[in-house]
Amino acid sequence: MAREFATCVEYGLSLSKRIYYGKEMTPAATAAMTRSVSAKSSDVAESYFPTAVMAYAVVSEPELVENPDVPSYQPYVHGRCEPPALIPLHMHGVVTMEIDCCFDHANICFSGAWRVHCIKGNSKCDVRIAVPMGEQGSLLGVEVDVPGRSCHSQLIEAEDANYKEKVSKGGNGRLMRGSVYTFKIPQVEGGATVSIKVIWSQKLLYHEGQFSLNVPFSFPAFVNPVGKKISKREKILLNVSSGVGKEILCKSTSHALKELRREVGKMGFLYDAEVLTWSSADFSFSYNVYSKDLFGGVLLQSPLLRDIDDRQMFCFYLFPGNNQSMKAFRKEVIFIIDISRSMKGGPLESAKNGLLSSLQKLNPEDSFNIIAFNMETYLFSSVMEQATEEAILEATRWLNDKLTADGGTNILMPLKQAIKLLAETTNSIPVIFLITDGAVEDERDICNFVKGYLTSGGSISPRISTFGIGTYCNHHFLRMLAQIGRGHFDTAYDADSVDFRMQKLFTTASSIILADITVDALEHLDSLELLPFCIPDLSRGSPLIVSGRYSGNFPDPVKISGTLADMRKFTIDLKAQKTKDLPFDRVVGRRQIDLLTANAWLSGSKELEQKVAKMSIQTGFPSEYTLMVLHQTLQDEKAPETILIQDVFNKINPLKKMDLQKTIMLGNLCVGFGNLTATAENIPPGTEETKSSEATEMLLKAASNCCGRVVDRCCCMCFIQACSYMNNQCAIVLSQICAALACVECINCCIELCECG
Repeated sequence: MAREFATCVEYGLSLSKRIYYGKEMTPAATAAMTRSVSAKSSDVAESYFPTAVMAYAVVSEPELVENPDVPSYQPYVHGRCEPPALIPLHMHGVVTMEIDCCFDHANICFSGAWRVHCIKGNSKCDVRIAVPMGEQGSLLGVEVDVPGRSCHSQLIEAEDANYKEKVSKGGNGRLMRGSVYTFKIPQVEGGATVSIKVIWSQKLLYHEGQFSLNVPFSFPAFVNPVGKKISKREKILLNVSSGVGKEILCKSTSHALKELRREVGKMGFLYDAEVLTWSSADFSFSYNVYSKDLFGGVLLQSPLLRDIDDRQMFCFYLFPGNNQSMKAFRKEVIFIIDISRSMKGGPLESAKNGLLSSLQKLNPEDSFNIIAFNMETYLFSSVMEQATEEAILEATRWLNDKLTADGGTNILMPLKQAIKLLAETTNSIPVIFLITDGAVEDERDICNFVKGYLTSGGSISPRISTFGIGTYCNHHFLRMLAQIGRGHFDTAYDADSVDFRMQKLFTTASSIILADITVDALEHLDSLELLPFCIPDLSRGSPLIVSGRYSGNFPDPVKISGTLADMRKFTIDLKAQKTKDLPFDRVVGRRQIDLLTANAWLSGSKELEQKVAKMSIQTGFPSEYTLMVLHQTLQDEKAPETILIQDVFNKINPLKKMDLQKTIMLGNLCVGFGNLTATAENIPPGTEETKSSEATEMLLKAASNCCGRVVDRCCCMCFIQACSYMNNQCAIVLSQICAALACVECINCCIELCECG
């Protein structure tokens, strides 16, 4: 999907060369106009993949491409673009972002305006909007205003979609790479301005006491409007709250922020500037919540108005602090890596690189092993190996020389072998690190097996962290397995990000400083819901946040106990404090929905599914059991008396109240529960995207050799008629290329493409 999207943008930029802006008015040169034919397709995808909120004209008929203000002679174009070309719209006016950070969460509200500068006046096209989100981003809401109507989003329960007869089918949204959501606004007139407001949430990264925020805010040159006197202004309002009452120390920022206010644990900043060109860099900001020692707290809050659960809310947190003398546990690590045929190529090579980089982070006193699996298992060693340079070098050779991607997927067998190898672990933390791109039929059996093993007592329980590649694996199974194993879960949606994200997850999962954490006195509450239900270990790489609901008298202080790396017991008393201004639903909303969805999947509970759906609608975070729809409200163009008549009619027949509204089904914003068929057929991750048609591929391949010099269409047609070797289909394709792109050099390359001369 990402590759097709980028290809459509590339073709759209080629089509945009038809637009005449007037004397001495030329747009900035784009990569589409200068890229060599030898450029890799992956480079193309990266060049045209959205890195900020963007709007595109969806062009099926190239003849519509023209300046709506300055009509000019354009050659007529036969045929259609299939799939439609995407022409990036010019961005006008003021771009604003309001960012609220609290704990490890950020809420972003982005507003901007785009002009349909590339479609004839009195003609219409769809406008596709792309919303790239940062780390673990979730789309929360959308508002769009176009002349004559406005749109706003709403989450509904999936079961409410039985009124699909009343819902437009043309605007379905897409999730690309798990972090970019796109959707269409139908039939916007050429020259119109599209105002867009989108809200999403994302996670802040944490490393050694420092929180880092990175918001997609890098606009390509071709969204800058053509003209010398067009004002461009950027405004960013940033509010930061530590959530823990600790002093904040600003470390770095990408844009020139002005400090507005400072309190204990809170800061406010503003960036406001007139610019010559829109921002070409993402907005980044980092800050420290300083504390030398491990610290934490408990926050209590009453339920929200009309809350689906009338129990009280709580959240307790532990931060690792900056005390480097607090050592991490010695580790015994087993990597379980999927080598089924679907992993062939990029996914397996990236996973190998991530695994080898993780091995380099082990200390000499740590030990490791590797189990590769498809339908069989392949062990690097029959025993755990010390993480010496020689052993890691031998493991590198084994991975590169012995492992090839082939066969099916069987996860339970290597998992049992890993647990058996770690059965005698003492004075260290056993860690299992599972990497897969597929779904299997016995996933619930695997979870129940691991749960049964871990509750049977005995030696130190292995921690299980899981890593999914692509969307065919069941993310909720992997999250549940990690929850049972007190580990961590992450995913990569494309091969290019596997290495980096694997290393990041391994660093978090393997730098444990406090294990076997328990919370005293909570068992005396009248009722308790704890998420996650197995409290994870505290790692240097991430703060620990546990939330839930309760009834009864919450203890104060709360005693937290755990085990340190030297096997000594550690306890800390956390003071409970009531808070009103902390946005509980934003801080823990997605975390709770993800955990409850995994629980609902494992148990098969319809009641729990309904609870997740209602929680999703209440908090605004999408879920597997909710859909997002976009309501279009038309501006009433009738006379006032006609409006009154319509209101009376609506009271008589309420089913007709939707007549002035059209609803677009954007669909589910989540990844689903895996794909058993794709796994069984060994379909590689990433191939879920729709392929471009042959005609479009030919158009784009030909366009890559074009110089961009305009010629009259009749010259091209004379050449077509003179070519006796060309069949009718080839003539149509060549006509489209020459007319739409208007380039002399297209003629020769098209004859070669057609292979008929």
